Amino acid sequence: MAPILMLVFALTISLVVTRIGSTALTLTGLSRESARFQARSAFTGVGFTTSESEQVVNHPVRRRILMLLMIMGNAGIVTVMASLILGFVDTAGSRETFEKMGFLLIGLLILLWMARSKWVERRLNKVIRQALERWTDLDVRDYASLFNLKDGYSVSELGIRAGEWLADRSLSDLALTSEGVLVLGVRRADGSYEGAPRGDSVVSGGDYIIAYGRSDRLKELDQRARGAQGDEQHTAAVREHALLVGRG
Repeated sequence: MAPILMLVFALTISLVVTRIGSTALTLTGLSRESARFQARSAFTGVGFTTSESEQVVNHPVRRRILMLLMIMGNAGIVTVMASLILGFVDTAGSRETFEKMGFLLIGLLILLWMARSKWVERRLNKVIRQALERWTDLDVRDYASLFNLKDGYSVSELGIRAGEWLADRSLSDLALTSEGVLVLGVRRADGSYEGAPRGDSVVSGGDYIIAYGRSDRLKELDQRARGAQGDEQHTAAVREHALLVGRG
């Protein structure tokens, strides 16, 4: 009976390990479904050539997580196979074999319930997340993927110079969102930083704004002069963004 217990224990550990792996991948910025798929693929040794796999391989933290899952998966599969063979090899055709099969079936049904239970998933994920956040440093997100920076978008730091179109105006007055530009933060001339600034925040000469948008738009915005020409460029940018959104 000991090999059967070892088998059920190994399967339980495998379930917990893949859940830890998927939670760890989630902390690096992957969606829950993608993280779960990648964790199970790595643990079982099944490879899939997808864009998501490339995002994982090109990210150093995710790559380390998958390496550990692959190593533990290989060891776990060997343990399961050895336990399965040892559990039945000496009792083939005997009554004890059916007892072991019944015990194994009950154990597998319990594990299946644990794997599918939302109640177990919520509590297990909460414990795993708290442990990972306390004892590891996995909040290393792949911002290039999250912001889709490879498709013409970028995050730039724009210096505000006195006398240009951006200077000495509130963010609501600039209405950059209508151009498809989001202001993520403002670094003041005195060194202070304002994250997720409100519309009434005024940017002045010497400040820097951290903005997200299309690269060509950010470049044009950084060179936009004050006056009628700058206002015309703003109107054209708003019109262009509206067309892009309409086509999307």
